[in-house]
Amino acid sequence: MKVAIIGATGYGGAELVRILHRHPHVTIHSVHASSQHGEKLTNSFPHMNEIIDECLETVDIDEIASEVDLVFTATPSGVARELAPKFLERGVKVIDISGDFRITNKEIYEKWYGIEAAEEAYLQEAVYGLSEWVEEDLTKANLISNPGCFPTSALLGLAPLVREKLIDEKTIIVDAKTGVSGAGKGLSPATHFSETNDNLKIYKVNRHQHTPEIEQMLKRWNDSVEAITFSTHLVPMTRGIMSTIYATAKEPTSTKVLFELFHESYRDDYFVRIRKEGEFPTTKEVYGSNFCDISLDYDERTNRITVVSVIDNLVKGASGQAVQNMNKLLGIDEKTGIDFMPVYP
Repeated sequence: MKVAIIGATGYGGAELVRILHRHPHVTIHSVHASSQHGEKLTNSFPHMNEIIDECLETVDIDEIASEVDLVFTATPSGVARELAPKFLERGVKVIDISGDFRITNKEIYEKWYGIEAAEEAYLQEAVYGLSEWVEEDLTKANLISNPGCFPTSALLGLAPLVREKLIDEKTIIVDAKTGVSGAGKGLSPATHFSETNDNLKIYKVNRHQHTPEIEQMLKRWNDSVEAITFSTHLVPMTRGIMSTIYATAKEPTSTKVLFELFHESYRDDYFVRIRKEGEFPTTKEVYGSNFCDISLDYDERTNRITVVSVIDNLVKGASGQAVQNMNKLLGIDEKTGIDFMPVYP
């Protein structure tokens, strides 16, 4: 399969190049960006020297569509909503990492993102690609909307509890921390070294745009879910997300019973690793990989369940999951090209 990557100069685009370069069923036909046309991609990412030789090209819809089978859009919000329909009309499949097609309700998207939403028809056509919980047959999909990084971590941690209706739906709290690469490659005072080093910062309090995405999926699993509390923090590390999730159990339970539920829920999911009871994952243990590591505990004193879910925000939270979804679209082993060990230490 020949693919094009639009938005190749961002961190998500760079991870797509890294992963797809070794994929046995894929050829990177072209890489595209809104600027730097004609320059080698290695000018932006010297670590690719003598490995990747592609030059950045303009986004010519007709030319790209005539030469590739699938396009990845790793673009800022609002760009893919314009590009994806044009590729779909020309018979090219699209996997969007930007988030333009995640929220099916236009009004909700526009409220939280502050920009115009995609056309209704494409919002309904898009398959939400939370890989471990996709119910649709991805081999028939034309447009896959890759989940956000925070929602991936939070939803994988919440799914078994919400689907089995074990928790009070009004008590869900997701307290998430992310590394600075989640803010993208653009320059910003908020991610300047002197602002992030030796610092811990909460941001977008009760206003993070991933909130409705998490709620939307939780409601699909359990229509009793209403609003959740979702807090995001910036920590001085490059990669990684840790979501610490709290909810009150509807009935008294035990840590042992909950572990059995999670093991059963993810029994056939290679990329979700349930840790041993009493052992909690760190972001370093999934660094550079497509794994999501989960552990949990039940507090008898408060009748509250705590779940800890960690991912690499650029891999499982973006490009790795996009390739996992592409593998499902192709009907091949979902591990193909992304079955690599985390980088440690």
